[in-house]
Amino acid sequence: MKSVNKKHKTLIMGILNVTPDSFYDGGRFNSLKNALGQVERLIADGADIIDVGGESTRPGSESVSEGEELHRVIPVISEIKKRFNIPVSVDTTKSEVARAALQNGAEIVNDISGLGFDPEIANTVKEHDAKIILCHTSSRPIDMQQKTSYGDIISDICNYLQNSINISQQNGILSDNICIDPGFGFGKTAKDNLLLLKHLSKFKKLGKKIVVGTSMKSFIGKTLQSEDVNKRIYGTFATTVISVLHGADIVRVHDVKKMKIAVDMADCVINT
Repeated sequence: MKSVNKKHKTLIMGILNVTPDSFYDGGRFNSLKNALGQVERLIADGADIIDVGGESTRPGSESVSEGEELHRVIPVISEIKKRFNIPVSVDTTKSEVARAALQNGAEIVNDISGLGFDPEIANTVKEHDAKIILCHTSSRPIDMQQKTSYGDIISDICNYLQNSINISQQNGILSDNICIDPGFGFGKTAKDNLLLLKHLSKFKKLGKKIVVGTSMKSFIGKTLQSEDVNKRIYGTFATTVISVLHGADIVRVHDVKKMKIAVDMADCVINT
């Protein structure tokens, strides 16, 4: 079969939750052996980036201490960088966790608060010449779903992200090192999330690469009227393809093997 010469390639970020309580895979990979085994599978399945998280950000979850988060993520990140040749992102809102992760080889900080919880992350990223993903959220996970009121949701989130971009650049982070994420599921109703998908291309005006994480999230189940988390995979196919066609540069997913098929097909449509 003749290979397709792609002009556009959407990157796939494979999710590695080393937590006991993440909504989809909590507890499955919170030992070093299991975590590294999952990384090997994610890479074999086609992941371009591994995103390591040590604190659940599902709505309603409580925060963990800095020490506990460090204990969960740093040994894993260190071993990933020793054994595999792949960029690593740390999913954290704490500057000390970000600093330790970058010192142990991570190249990206994925901050779901967009510098809203710990602005010192910006200086930490600059010091290490790293990349940052600035995400929108309405509040901390414990109460984010009680704060879902917006004037114009697209405009409100654009303004939030523009402010995060400004803080990043004021702290010396290079423009090309900044990505944005509209924050699917973080302080949004099911309808809000559908509107974000529908109008995702409007975030292009911010001039940054767009990261999208819809994988297996509850708004998919609510939209499809199914409480079975495992059945969200079908909705995730749809939201992933829609994201790519509407401008996503990176998609953050749990099931890399399946989503790579969807992403490759969407990329082929874009490149036709």
